[in-house]
Amino acid sequence: MKYIFGITIPLFILDQVTKYLILQRFPKPPGFNEPIEVIPDFFWLTRVHNTGMAFGLLNGNPYANYIFGVIGLIALTIIVVLWRKNTFPDPLTKVAVALLVSGIFGNLTDRIIPGRGYVVDFLDFKLPLWHLIDESGHFPSFNVADSCICIAAGLMVFSAIQGIREEAAEKKAKAA
Repeated sequence: MKYIFGITIPLFILDQVTKYLILQRFPKPPGFNEPIEVIPDFFWLTRVHNTGMAFGLLNGNPYANYIFGVIGLIALTIIVVLWRKNTFPDPLTKVAVALLVSGIFGNLTDRIIPGRGYVVDFLDFKLPLWHLIDESGHFPSFNVADSCICIAAGLMVFSAIQGIREEAAEKKAKAA
């Protein structure tokens, strides 16, 4: 429970509050508002509607909210089942799962809010060398929930690598 109250809920609240503030600051549909440049030629706040997933994949698809809503609910169900089976025994994976749940709930909430039906993205960065992928040089806009999901994925990979290293060290010690 400490992970839920210490990580998941505060980050979910931060995600929803920041999205609310963006919607208040940029009340018109995208394309009618000028982004706010926070760090010159590097970071802007803007309002982007995303019905799809990462990098805007399936954005605009009329079934995207249903598809990703169901995927989010399935993912949450699997996480609960795995948590109850103690599949996440160490603190690092528990933090990763808490972040993941926060991100899933944050974006799922956006999809189901009546009258919205899209995820609010607003963090807009222009990255060095990204112009090789997108001529504008802007990385796709994202939000706090997306950040939680990406950090969770990184922590899970790190934890898996750490587990492989520990397993190899144990095998080496037994062989010696």
